[in-house]
Amino acid sequence: MNEAAAAHCAAVTREQAANFYYGMRLLPPRKRAALFAIYAFARRVDDIGDGTLPVERKRELLAREAALLSEEPGDDLVLVALREAQEAFPVPRRSLLDLIAGVQMDIDGETYATFEELVVYCRRVAGSIGRLCVSVFGAHGAGAGELADDLGVALQLTNILRDIREDGERGRTYLPAEDLERFGVPSVATIGPLVAFEAARAREWYGRGLALVPMLDRRSAACVRAMSGIYRRLLERIEDDPQAVLERRVSLGTATKVGVALRSLVGAEP
Repeated sequence: MNEAAAAHCAAVTREQAANFYYGMRLLPPRKRAALFAIYAFARRVDDIGDGTLPVERKRELLAREAALLSEEPGDDLVLVALREAQEAFPVPRRSLLDLIAGVQMDIDGETYATFEELVVYCRRVAGSIGRLCVSVFGAHGAGAGELADDLGVALQLTNILRDIREDGERGRTYLPAEDLERFGVPSVATIGPLVAFEAARAREWYGRGLALVPMLDRRSAACVRAMSGIYRRLLERIEDDPQAVLERRVSLGTATKVGVALRSLVGAEP
């Protein structure tokens, strides 16, 4: 293992993905390093989409990231670690490309008339991560990739609710137009019913996706329970105080995240 590459990806994950980091820490070293590499690559792609460069330059950079997946990694620490993950596990290149395609939708300013259209986006930017994780975990039984994809949709729906204010400041709208027509544009007056509706929808996707857990080994199952448990706690916090998403980024404290991770490790409901 390239220690420098592994350490770099671990640092990126620890600093920028605390909600995932605590779950990944429950894995054995090789699997943990692979997921850190996948996350570091995903973070780099996402940063292109969220950056301030002109749209055409962002498109060029995304195309370059896609091309780099077929090239030797050279001294690029993220790509070195990702290549090691691909050599150790059946990491699907298709899912890495799906992730890039999802960020391309952000760059193109896609909006979603219906929930079904939004699901396409969620499967690309988050379901792809679920499928990549399963390739590292290993799973017993058919349909694990599809269940991981469903869980990714649940996580992304939670992100969308959490980030309503930030996305609005960037000029982005992820909530389906049909929902905004039904409940109104997010405001103090409308946010409660809108959050309740979208949260119930997210819970349905969590319910489906968590059927993945019995297909995994103990520590991989703990990782999934921890990551999903942290996001479900976040969803609960949003439901308890819907107006908060209009004021600030809703988050969980470190103690709560650690508690969820520890409960997951012993097989308890997070």
